[in-house]
Amino acid sequence: MDHWEYKTFKYRTGGFLGGKVDPDEFESELNRYGSQGWELVSCFDTAISQGQSRDVIVVFKRKRS
Repeated sequence: MDHWEYKTFKYRTGGFLGGKVDPDEFESELNRYGSQGWELVSCFDTAISQGQSRDVIVVFKRKRS
């Protein structure tokens, strides 16, 4: 039976009200985790409320060794 481990990271967005993603920086982060054997499972943003910045939550998985 396969056993998985999971990792999440929070990517902070920029801009006055948040929500702006630097595509090059974001891709670099994804590639960094990919080179460590992590596979992207899900990616979603958090709600924005009263001018607060929102974040992008990224979830990865990989087989346990």
